[in-house]
Amino acid sequence: MKAGAVEFLVKPFRNDTLVNAIRSALELSRIAIPCQTELRAIRDRYATLSRREREVMGLVIEGLLNKQIAGRLGISEITVKAHRGRVMRKMGVGVLAQLVAIAARLSAVSPPRDFAARACDVSGTIHARTPVFQQAWSETARA
Repeated sequence: MKAGAVEFLVKPFRNDTLVNAIRSALELSRIAIPCQTELRAIRDRYATLSRREREVMGLVIEGLLNKQIAGRLGISEITVKAHRGRVMRKMGVGVLAQLVAIAARLSAVSPPRDFAARACDVSGTIHARTPVFQQAWSETARA
């Protein structure tokens, strides 16, 4: 029934009810538009990755080591490092924690079951519950 509407007003309504509904819609829009713009930019960056870079990204955020990724994909460890570096550069991140946060926001790469990260709340804050992620994220905060 709402189909994208922010509020549903029943007639007759008072002017202050309408004004409050408009203010609420404007506030919601003020918060949502930057988040949507950022998500669109992340999707555009993800689209620049090659198929192999996407595979490597998925395995990296699962927590596999370069050697394990190389074995799984049947490529050398040096090649994995090259792909990983290109992924980080193309995605515009400097550390693994940022890449994991972006992957969680994209929902393009599903995190492992024990890797409980909730991606974009209204403020854009990333919430994570795993010790590995928290350690990596704290390294990001210090940088």
